[in-house]
Amino acid sequence: MTQELLLIADDRTPAASGQYSELIDPATGVAWASVAQGGAADIDRAVQAAAQAWPGWRRLSSRDRTRLLLRLAQLIRDNQESLAQLESRNVGKPLHDARIEVEMAADCFEFYAGAINKVGGTVNPVAAAGTSLTFREPIGVCGLIAPWNFPLVITAWKVAPALAMGNTLVLKPASLTPLTALRLGQLALEAGIPPGVLNVVPGAGAEAGAALIRHPLVRKISFTGSTEVGSQVMRLAANDIKRVTLELGGKSANLVFADADLERAVPQTLWSLVGNAGQDCCARSRLLIERPIYDEFIDRLELAFKSLKLGLPQQADTELGPLVSQGHRRRVQAYIDAGVQAGARLVCGGGPPQAEALQAGAFLAPTLFVDVEPQMQIFREEIFGPVLCALPFDTEDGAVAIANDSPYGLSGSIWTQDLSRALRLAKAIETGVLSINTGHSIHLEAPFGGVKRSGLGRELGLAGLDPYSELKSVFIAD
Repeated sequence: MTQELLLIADDRTPAASGQYSELIDPATGVAWASVAQGGAADIDRAVQAAAQAWPGWRRLSSRDRTRLLLRLAQLIRDNQESLAQLESRNVGKPLHDARIEVEMAADCFEFYAGAINKVGGTVNPVAAAGTSLTFREPIGVCGLIAPWNFPLVITAWKVAPALAMGNTLVLKPASLTPLTALRLGQLALEAGIPPGVLNVVPGAGAEAGAALIRHPLVRKISFTGSTEVGSQVMRLAANDIKRVTLELGGKSANLVFADADLERAVPQTLWSLVGNAGQDCCARSRLLIERPIYDEFIDRLELAFKSLKLGLPQQADTELGPLVSQGHRRRVQAYIDAGVQAGARLVCGGGPPQAEALQAGAFLAPTLFVDVEPQMQIFREEIFGPVLCALPFDTEDGAVAIANDSPYGLSGSIWTQDLSRALRLAKAIETGVLSINTGHSIHLEAPFGGVKRSGLGRELGLAGLDPYSELKSVFIAD
């Protein structure tokens, strides 16, 4: 069993409490690593290191910061296989998916390295006699709290723009999946990023996370996770008027009209739900199908569900791995059981697979419910697992009403060959991200984030730099 320590400045150190937490391989149920569990004292030490490093980092020229981030991107690529192996075993995702995600993380650092000298201040035309300038400046010490479903990728979404803008960071990865974040911190040091600029402190959210949010020297919090925890983050951050970015839950709608190309719509509907075993806030877990094609679409989708290859993450032909933990599988199973009890018709899945090789892991067969009622719990609440709920609709207005009748508004898809309809619905559906004739939500170059209870602020694209900077207005009188 490997043992991992905190990373504060350039020091790999145990937690002040001396406590460790075991990591369980979700595919086998076997403990294979232990990680130091940071607390308030460790967070304070990390924040102090970040505060000391900030003056030097913010003064570093844009060209030098660009070179360092590009060097880090290359080191991520050079270590792709070892990072992918860590991510796959820690989270349970298929190894080939983990390799793709490592590449995505490297792309993210490259993108923001290239953006550093492209975003700056402005000269403003004002009525008074003089010159008005706007400077874009870093915020200072930022606290970043990453989730367990895409640990390395979403960490990159936060770390890269924050560093690009000249901030220093304390990163708290999810307790279940801290390994690639710790490795990223080491690679940052190898790239030449000064000690203290990126600190990594795993620990429980209630202790390490809360201490990070409350710390008086932390000026900005970026959190990705559940809506329930996000609201707590916002309340804690309000005490010091900290800047907050929240990327929270989703229950995205997938609208399929009768003129849709079913050869594309069926497989992409499947993968927009079961990718990462459904543990994705963008998952299109509410499927609305125009009534004339409802039966045909469900028949095709059932075959697609049943053809999925569940397996151990290291196997080359595995398409779907386990959920992140046995505890999370129990949570998802409870939703499935509630759906059955509520009267939704279960077409396939509904429990663990029968294969003997998968019994020790947190596997769950992809599950399809049909003829679901909009008021059912499984249709309204985020399940965060491979569970799809389908119902028919008769009119465009009716479909929009069902899609918008949700506390969430993160992502979604529309399938139609009618461009006018696609544009009407794109304006009418209340969501932060929307795809037409595809299940693909996220593009590194475009803003990402939600409305309503799905979050606050945006990540990715050039807009992803805004949450990590402040604007200062300076007027010079004639």
